[in-house]
Amino acid sequence: MKQNLAIGVDIGGSHISCAAVDLNSFRVLKETRTEKAVDNKAEANQIIMVWVQALKDVIKNIPSDSLKGIGFGMPGPFDYVKGISYIKGVAKYENLYGCNVKNAISDSLGFHGDFPIRFMNDVSTFAVGEALVGKAAKAERSISITLGTGFGSAFISNRIPIVDGTEVPKLGCVYHLPYGDNIADDYFSTRWFIGKYKKLTGKELSGVKEFAKLAGTDKIVMDLFTEFGTNLGIFLAPWLKKFKAEIVVVGGNISHAYDLFGGIFENSLMNEGCSCKVALSELKEDAAFIGAAYLLDETFWKDIQHALPLM
Repeated sequence: MKQNLAIGVDIGGSHISCAAVDLNSFRVLKETRTEKAVDNKAEANQIIMVWVQALKDVIKNIPSDSLKGIGFGMPGPFDYVKGISYIKGVAKYENLYGCNVKNAISDSLGFHGDFPIRFMNDVSTFAVGEALVGKAAKAERSISITLGTGFGSAFISNRIPIVDGTEVPKLGCVYHLPYGDNIADDYFSTRWFIGKYKKLTGKELSGVKEFAKLAGTDKIVMDLFTEFGTNLGIFLAPWLKKFKAEIVVVGGNISHAYDLFGGIFENSLMNEGCSCKVALSELKEDAAFIGAAYLLDETFWKDIQHALPLM
């Protein structure tokens, strides 16, 4: 049988999601979709064990000779070429520091050394998936952002992540750029909503889902969404124009409340002289599966070799 399937993996802050993807049609095989909670403060071997079990759950649901390889969308810092984690200084996966994830996964699954297990930045996999078959499929140049516990972004040209050059920020993402009193990640993430609301009211909410429920009756909450959308447009517009992006695709948990800030964001972009189209991701996590699985396309894998060390 032709090896036409790859497993796309999305590593979240407290979970792993994965599914088999048909590399010919980019169809996600829904019956293989698996998600498992992960204790991100556990020892490295425990984390790997959960990831391996999730992969096994996918593998058992596909023909044994159809699997071409596994692609991971992995948060950084990470050596995407060698498969080694260098995550530290954040409250997740720090015990993986120095772990060769590629070898650990391969050994635990009983695969030989030449079995392809490949890695790319997690937001880049989402953006590539959107560029392949999502909202950015008709665009030559796109930017995808994920709004959630952090502020993710990726610049895409002809399906390839752009991570260096004068038209993109260092690392090919924007979370680390100066904004307000600190960096963009502090303003365009869930913790901004939580922190600002607590400062204004003394009350603490758990997440944007809770904020969205209150928006209709709490003016302070609605004002926060207005401020968020306005500032996001002001911040992103210069980079959208500099990159000549045709479209920006919005994903992540905060995007579920897009009706509360999306119009404001789009108006803010226009006020900044940016005519870039805006689209809400419909693929959502499936985009990450597709982009990660696409790492098993040999032409794409060759084309991104120069970019991986810079992510």
